[in-house]
Amino acid sequence: MTRVDWLETLEGLNPGAEPECVVAEACYERWEGRGALGYLTLAAICDGQLDDPPEAARLIVAHDTFPTGMLGYWARRLASGGLLAVLTATSPPRLGHPDGGPRLAGTNPLAIGIPSSDGRPLVSDVSWGRVTYGDVLAGAAAQDELVPFGGEHAHKAFAAALGLQLLVDALIGDGYGAVLLVARPAADPVPALRVRAAGVRLPGDA
Repeated sequence: MTRVDWLETLEGLNPGAEPECVVAEACYERWEGRGALGYLTLAAICDGQLDDPPEAARLIVAHDTFPTGMLGYWARRLASGGLLAVLTATSPPRLGHPDGGPRLAGTNPLAIGIPSSDGRPLVSDVSWGRVTYGDVLAGAAAQDELVPFGGEHAHKAFAAALGLQLLVDALIGDGYGAVLLVARPAADPVPALRVRAAGVRLPGDA
Protein backbone atom coordinates (compact mmCIF):
# COMPACT_ATOMS: atom_id res chain seq x y z
CA MET A 1 0.00 0.00 0.00
CA THR A 2 2.99 2.28 0.53
CA ARG A 3 3.77 1.89 -3.15
CA VAL A 4 0.28 3.16 -4.05
CA ASP A 5 1.04 6.42 -2.23
CA TRP A 6 4.34 6.62 -4.09
CA LEU A 7 2.63 6.09 -7.46
CA GLU A 8 0.53 9.17 -6.80
CA THR A 9 3.71 11.26 -6.70
CA LEU A 10 4.99 10.16 -10.12
CA GLU A 11 4.90 12.68 -12.95
CA GLY A 12 3.87 11.83 -16.49
CA LEU A 13 1.41 9.05 -15.69
CA ASN A 14 -1.78 9.13 -17.72
CA PRO A 15 -4.64 7.07 -16.23
CA GLY A 16 -6.37 6.94 -19.61
CA ALA A 17 -3.34 5.86 -21.63
CA GLU A 18 -3.28 2.57 -23.49
CA PRO A 19 0.04 0.87 -24.33
CA GLU A 20 0.55 0.30 -28.04
CA CYS A 21 2.64 -2.09 -30.11
CA VAL A 22 4.13 0.19 -32.78
CA VAL A 23 6.40 -2.36 -34.47
CA ALA A 24 5.40 -6.00 -34.87
CA GLU A 25 7.73 -8.31 -36.75
CA ALA A 26 8.27 -12.05 -36.48
CA CYS A 27 11.27 -11.72 -34.16
CA TYR A 28 10.93 -8.17 -32.84
CA GLU A 29 8.32 -5.90 -31.26
CA ARG A 30 8.48 -2.34 -29.98
CA TRP A 31 5.89 -1.06 -27.54
CA GLU A 32 5.15 2.47 -26.37
CA GLY A 33 3.74 2.93 -22.88
CA ARG A 34 2.14 6.28 -23.80
CA GLY A 35 2.13 7.31 -20.14
CA ALA A 36 0.37 4.19 -18.84
CA LEU A 37 1.66 2.52 -15.69
CA GLY A 38 4.46 0.15 -16.58
CA TYR A 39 2.47 -2.68 -15.00
CA LEU A 40 -0.22 -2.22 -17.64
CA THR A 41 2.29 -2.14 -20.47
CA LEU A 42 3.93 -5.38 -19.33
CA ALA A 43 0.52 -6.97 -18.86
CA ALA A 44 -0.39 -6.11 -22.46
CA ILE A 45 2.96 -7.41 -23.71
CA CYS A 46 2.58 -10.70 -21.84
CA ASP A 47 -0.95 -11.11 -23.20
CA GLY A 48 0.40 -10.54 -26.70
CA GLN A 49 3.16 -13.14 -26.37
CA LEU A 50 0.85 -15.78 -24.95
CA ASP A 51 -1.77 -15.12 -27.63
CA ASP A 52 0.81 -15.14 -30.45
CA PRO A 53 3.98 -16.99 -29.33
CA PRO A 54 7.11 -16.64 -31.45
CA GLU A 55 8.02 -19.42 -33.84
CA ALA A 56 11.43 -19.58 -32.15
CA ALA A 57 12.33 -16.39 -30.26
CA ARG A 58 11.29 -12.75 -30.11
CA LEU A 59 12.87 -9.61 -28.64
CA ILE A 60 10.43 -7.07 -27.21
CA VAL A 61 11.50 -3.51 -26.40
CA ALA A 62 9.15 -1.41 -24.27
CA HIS A 63 9.67 2.37 -24.12
CA ASP A 64 8.07 4.67 -21.55
CA THR A 65 7.44 1.68 -19.29
CA PHE A 66 7.73 2.51 -15.59
CA PRO A 67 7.27 1.30 -12.94
CA THR A 68 7.34 -2.39 -13.76
CA GLY A 69 6.99 -3.95 -10.31
CA MET A 70 8.30 -7.39 -9.43
CA LEU A 71 9.66 -8.69 -12.74
CA GLY A 72 9.43 -12.27 -11.57
CA TYR A 73 5.64 -11.97 -11.74
CA TRP A 74 5.79 -11.37 -15.51
CA ALA A 75 8.47 -14.03 -16.08
CA ARG A 76 6.35 -16.55 -14.16
CA ARG A 77 3.26 -15.65 -16.17
CA LEU A 78 5.07 -16.33 -19.44
CA ALA A 79 6.79 -19.48 -18.16
CA SER A 80 3.47 -20.82 -16.90
CA GLY A 81 2.23 -20.37 -20.46
CA GLY A 82 5.09 -22.46 -21.82
CA LEU A 83 7.50 -19.69 -22.87
CA LEU A 84 11.04 -19.12 -21.71
CA ALA A 85 11.36 -15.49 -20.59
CA VAL A 86 14.27 -13.17 -19.79
CA LEU A 87 13.23 -9.70 -18.61
CA THR A 88 14.98 -6.59 -17.32
CA ALA A 89 13.81 -3.03 -16.73
CA THR A 90 15.30 0.31 -15.74
CA SER A 91 14.36 2.84 -13.09
CA PRO A 92 15.68 6.18 -11.84
CA PRO A 93 19.39 6.00 -10.96
CA ARG A 94 19.69 4.40 -7.52
CA LEU A 95 23.01 2.53 -7.49
CA GLY A 96 26.44 4.10 -7.49
CA HIS A 97 29.91 2.61 -7.74
CA PRO A 98 30.92 0.71 -4.59
CA ASP A 99 33.80 3.19 -4.18
CA GLY A 100 31.38 6.13 -4.18
CA GLY A 101 30.33 8.80 -6.63
CA PRO A 102 27.02 9.58 -8.33
CA ARG A 103 24.20 7.09 -8.76
CA LEU A 104 24.64 5.71 -12.28
CA ALA A 105 22.15 2.84 -12.67
CA GLY A 106 18.77 1.69 -11.54
CA THR A 107 18.47 -1.47 -9.50
CA ASN A 108 17.68 -3.06 -12.89
CA PRO A 109 16.48 -6.51 -11.83
CA LEU A 110 16.88 -9.50 -14.10
CA ALA A 111 14.11 -12.10 -14.12
CA ILE A 112 14.36 -15.46 -15.86
CA GLY A 113 11.44 -17.85 -16.17
CA ILE A 114 11.93 -21.42 -17.38
CA PRO A 115 8.78 -23.48 -18.07
CA SER A 116 8.46 -27.01 -16.78
CA SER A 117 6.35 -29.99 -17.75
CA ASP A 118 5.54 -30.54 -14.07
CA GLY A 119 3.75 -27.20 -13.94
CA ARG A 120 6.33 -25.66 -11.60
CA PRO A 121 8.46 -23.22 -13.62
CA LEU A 122 11.76 -22.05 -12.23
CA VAL A 123 11.69 -18.27 -11.76
CA SER A 124 14.84 -16.37 -10.84
CA ASP A 125 14.40 -12.65 -10.07
CA VAL A 126 17.43 -10.74 -8.82
CA SER A 127 17.88 -7.03 -8.20
CA TRP A 128 21.40 -5.70 -7.79
CA GLY A 129 20.83 -3.62 -4.66
CA ARG A 130 21.56 -4.79 -1.11
CA VAL A 131 18.01 -3.67 -0.32
CA THR A 132 15.12 -2.87 -2.66
CA TYR A 133 13.60 0.50 -3.35
CA GLY A 134 10.38 -0.99 -2.00
CA ASP A 135 12.19 -1.46 1.33
CA VAL A 136 13.08 2.24 1.27
CA LEU A 137 9.50 3.26 0.47
CA ALA A 138 8.16 1.07 3.27
CA GLY A 139 10.65 2.49 5.76
CA ALA A 140 12.34 -0.89 6.22
CA ALA A 141 15.65 0.48 4.93
CA ALA A 142 17.34 3.86 4.55
CA GLN A 143 18.20 5.38 1.17
CA ASP A 144 21.93 5.08 1.89
CA GLU A 145 21.51 1.33 2.33
CA LEU A 146 20.51 1.02 -1.32
CA VAL A 147 23.95 0.10 -2.65
CA PRO A 148 25.19 -2.77 -4.85
CA PHE A 149 25.11 -6.03 -2.89
CA GLY A 150 28.10 -8.27 -2.31
CA GLY A 151 30.28 -6.51 0.24
CA GLU A 152 33.86 -6.63 -1.03
CA HIS A 153 32.52 -8.16 -4.25
CA ALA A 154 29.90 -5.44 -4.82
CA HIS A 155 31.65 -4.40 -8.03
CA LYS A 156 30.10 -7.50 -9.64
CA ALA A 157 26.54 -6.40 -8.83
CA PHE A 158 27.38 -2.87 -9.97
CA ALA A 159 28.75 -4.20 -13.27
CA ALA A 160 25.60 -6.25 -13.89
CA ALA A 161 23.34 -3.29 -13.07
CA LEU A 162 25.30 -0.94 -15.31
CA GLY A 163 25.41 -3.43 -18.18
CA LEU A 164 21.65 -3.92 -18.05
CA GLN A 165 21.14 -0.15 -17.79
CA LEU A 166 23.05 0.46 -21.00
CA LEU A 167 21.44 -2.51 -22.77
CA VAL A 168 17.96 -1.08 -22.16
CA ASP A 169 19.05 2.52 -22.83
CA ALA A 170 20.59 1.52 -26.16
CA LEU A 171 17.37 -0.19 -27.28
CA ILE A 172 14.70 2.21 -26.00
CA GLY A 173 16.35 5.62 -26.32
CA ASP A 174 15.31 8.12 -23.65
CA GLY A 175 13.43 7.53 -20.41
CA TYR A 176 12.80 4.22 -18.69
CA GLY A 177 11.85 0.95 -20.26
CA ALA A 178 12.04 -2.81 -20.33
CA VAL A 179 13.55 -5.44 -22.59
CA LEU A 180 12.09 -8.92 -22.84
CA LEU A 181 13.28 -12.02 -24.67
CA VAL A 182 10.72 -14.79 -25.12
CA ALA A 183 11.46 -18.13 -26.73
CA ARG A 184 9.99 -21.58 -27.20
CA PRO A 185 12.09 -24.02 -25.14
CA ALA A 186 13.74 -26.86 -26.98
CA ALA A 187 14.12 -28.98 -23.85
CA ASP A 188 12.58 -29.48 -20.41
CA PRO A 189 15.44 -29.26 -17.87
CA VAL A 190 13.56 -28.20 -14.72
CA PRO A 191 12.13 -31.58 -13.56
CA ALA A 192 15.56 -33.23 -13.69
CA LEU A 193 17.06 -30.29 -11.81
CA ARG A 194 14.47 -30.70 -9.05
CA VAL A 195 15.46 -34.35 -8.72
CA ARG A 196 19.14 -33.41 -8.41
CA ALA A 197 18.30 -30.61 -5.96
CA ALA A 198 16.79 -33.23 -3.62
CA GLY A 199 14.34 -30.96 -1.83
CA VAL A 200 16.44 -27.79 -1.85
CA ARG A 201 14.29 -24.68 -2.33
CA LEU A 202 14.90 -23.40 -5.85
CA PRO A 203 14.39 -19.82 -7.10
CA GLY A 204 10.72 -18.90 -7.33
CA ASP A 205 9.45 -21.79 -5.21
CA ALA A 206 6.77 -20.95 -2.65
